[in-house]
Amino acid sequence: MPTSTADIWDTIGSEAGAESRLWTNALREPEEQERVPVFSVLAESRYALGIETIYEGYLLHYGRPRLFTPEDDDTALLLGDYLYAHGLVRIERVGSVEAVDDLAELIALCAYLQAEQIPGDGPLWAATAAVLGRNALDEKRSSLRLDNDPGPLERLARESAGDHEVSRSLDAHRTRLR
Repeated sequence: MPTSTADIWDTIGSEAGAESRLWTNALREPEEQERVPVFSVLAESRYALGIETIYEGYLLHYGRPRLFTPEDDDTALLLGDYLYAHGLVRIERVGSVEAVDDLAELIALCAYLQAEQIPGDGPLWAATAAVLGRNALDEKRSSLRLDNDPGPLERLARESAGDHEVSRSLDAHRTRLR
């Protein structure tokens, strides 16, 4: 397991590159990469690599990725899907079935939010990272899914990880979206 933030980015890039020349070609030069963790700082350290891998996949689909610049939308979509799957495998190795389930729900609900142009993905990411694998998200996700209300998720994140940390993550997330 990577032990530093730099190792996280190197691992994401090198393992993706080992899977496909397409991913190697899409990888930015190290000096051009934006190696800034967004939501993993709210989670247990054992989940950092998996969360940042999945988040990079999310950014390839809906935002401005930090490590990759694919040549076209099709490559971005495929690379994003690869990173989603690879991130879930990483979480399974260090976590629990509940943690994998939380992240699978995150990916699915975020896709719905993006398709329907409903705000709330930031609080969903923050709460998921903050309480990953603790069976604490179902009711709060329902508020977002049924009432378009991300408030309960944001409150959960702030209670679990702290106001300052969550605010920093949400601010960083907003700058990454298209």
